[in-house]
Amino acid sequence: MKIAFFGAGLMGSAFVRRLRANGHEVNVWNRSPAKARALEDCGARAFDDAAQAVAGVDRIHLSLADDASVDALLEPLAGAIGASTWIVDHTTTAVTPTAQRAARWHGRGRRFVHAPVFMGPANALEGSGTMLFSGARADHDALLPELQPMTGAVVYLGEAPERAAAFKLFGNLTLIGIMGVLGDVNRLAAACGIPTAEAFSLFKQFNPGQLLPARADKIAVGEFDKPSFEISMARKDVRLMIEEAHRGGFDLFVMPGVAAMYDAAIARGEGGLDSAAAARIPK
Repeated sequence: MKIAFFGAGLMGSAFVRRLRANGHEVNVWNRSPAKARALEDCGARAFDDAAQAVAGVDRIHLSLADDASVDALLEPLAGAIGASTWIVDHTTTAVTPTAQRAARWHGRGRRFVHAPVFMGPANALEGSGTMLFSGARADHDALLPELQPMTGAVVYLGEAPERAAAFKLFGNLTLIGIMGVLGDVNRLAAACGIPTAEAFSLFKQFNPGQLLPARADKIAVGEFDKPSFEISMARKDVRLMIEEAHRGGFDLFVMPGVAAMYDAAIARGEGGLDSAAAARIPK
């Protein structure tokens, strides 16, 4: 199959090498042409002109920075992309612009789908990790045999074309949020005079991630009146963290936001409920 791949960063380059290893002919374009030309060592063809790169291809894949870069690249190519050519966007994009983009390309009679990924470059190179997909079930079924060799699992999320963008942001919010929490643990440890590696050794015995599905289920089900950890007590612990860090000369970044969430719940009279209640959307 002949494929055009737009974006030769870490992820894009690994995807191109995987596609070449699977026997596809691949045209590559990148805003910085040198990155595209670096992929000629695996048999890809580098193009400085994106319109030339899409000539006669069966599929177009994109792995770019954001919504603006996707639109800046694709919109000038509207007349060059054939009606039978699939446009598969792996870029992490926002939900509303993704819905608008899908509607715009479908209105042109073009086949556009959004398939963001939870994968690093190593996953893209070996065909592991997770790819999300939303849009018409028929589109998913038609593309699955081609997408499956690119990843470990393709997860179908429903007909609305923007749903994959939402779920990708859910996942990234969690991963990035974890880094924020680790940053606060590191600052609290410094305030207590405990080295980073020693503080983080806690997680070799205690894995908070194992608790995430159960806590998420509690929020989703909405059963908070039999608390295992009351909001008022969780708020007290957050106060202790913030105060101790401050005594040691450090400010926390994430915990003040958590404190505000708990304060709002307490102001609603929910201090005696399970701490998970603070994370719900109040009716």
